[in-house]
Amino acid sequence: MMQAKSFAKTLVMTIIFVTVIVELVDVSEESGEAKSWMKTCEGLEPAIENFRQYLRIPTVHPSPDYGPALRFILSLAGSISLHPTRLVEMVPGKGIALLTWEGSNPSLPSILLNSHMDVVPVKKEEWKHDPFEAVMEENGDIYARGSQDTKCIGIQYLEAIRNLKSQGFKPLRTIHISFVPDEEVGGGDGFAKLISSAVFQSLNVGVALDEGLASETETYLVTNAERSPWWLEIKATGRPGHGSSLYANSALENLMRSFEAIMMFRSSQFDRVKAGLSKEAEVTSINPVYLKAGGSTPCGYVMNVQPSEAEAGFDIRVSPDANTEVLETLIQEQWAPQSRNMSYKFIGKAPKSGRTAANESSPWWGLLVDAVRRTGVVLNEAETRKSTTDGRFLRNVGIATYGFSPISRTPNRQHSTNEFLNAQEFCKGIRVYEEIIKAYTSYSGL
Repeated sequence: MMQAKSFAKTLVMTIIFVTVIVELVDVSEESGEAKSWMKTCEGLEPAIENFRQYLRIPTVHPSPDYGPALRFILSLAGSISLHPTRLVEMVPGKGIALLTWEGSNPSLPSILLNSHMDVVPVKKEEWKHDPFEAVMEENGDIYARGSQDTKCIGIQYLEAIRNLKSQGFKPLRTIHISFVPDEEVGGGDGFAKLISSAVFQSLNVGVALDEGLASETETYLVTNAERSPWWLEIKATGRPGHGSSLYANSALENLMRSFEAIMMFRSSQFDRVKAGLSKEAEVTSINPVYLKAGGSTPCGYVMNVQPSEAEAGFDIRVSPDANTEVLETLIQEQWAPQSRNMSYKFIGKAPKSGRTAANESSPWWGLLVDAVRRTGVVLNEAETRKSTTDGRFLRNVGIATYGFSPISRTPNRQHSTNEFLNAQEFCKGIRVYEEIIKAYTSYSGL
């Protein structure tokens, strides 16, 4: 009996001891994570605070107020002694901040670092923290809308320049930093206006960096092309009739036949992705986004009437390698033929994206790869981006443009809930931009 009690007591003490050890290990690991970002960010604490302040400015659609963001950006530029600084307003209420660090040879083509100020809407109740409070957890995760897309790179540009100026670095080429509005709604009142202006022509841009994507691996992602959005609206008309009648060419029948043809095309593209023959961004995608037909009453839809009109909307993303003439023919002859009482129009139709060289033929590519490598990170091969950025405006006028955000080991949460960026990744990114800016602005070729 005594032996059993002694064994039980020993067992209990062992369990308690093991539990304490496990808890200590957990605390140690959490402490290690905290110390990891603190060590990387040593000396960059003010940069983190500037980032969080910028994130707290709610430049959120559908009604972004750009005034506070622009004033904050211009105040940061003043603290770095960047000049000249310009506030360009081509559309009332939608200003563009243009900041310049002049090089010793301003006749050389300049460098442009672009980012957008606006962010997409949020549902606050779905977030872990308020998306406009920029809460930083103990492990360094900063939660906010825009933390990845793309308020991070805007602040990283400026903080990298601040550090280079404090180190006494003198650029050969001039560098411009642009903060633009409305990228998230197509850029029509933002970069599209800027690039067609005399102001932009005066910048003499030779190469540009724009937003990229978060990488879940140890490497960085980079894009050199992107799919172009075509937003297509198709309408069908037909004779209305009783819901019990069978007759040909009703509006909905015509629209359903179009759906069948469209989904066959979609399957042909999706099958390439599923078979591993193409990446998603390398095919032309089409997805239905709305369907409208039928009559309604306060009690619901009218169920015994076949409507005279039916309408559907489609989001098409055109691959840079697609034959757009063939696509136009498909729309005219199969998806919305006049012979079936169909019509169509484009709500938006962007030109096909250009593609920036990402090989030895481009000195800018080699300089980018080498600069990133010097920070201890590998840059992936350039790829096509499946969504759209302001970079397309630059590529389409022949300016070499890379989509790059120095974010690794991070789930991509652009446009999603609980978007966050760890302080360690943010601080590493500042060092990466320091190397890129030095490399690009020191290049004397071309």
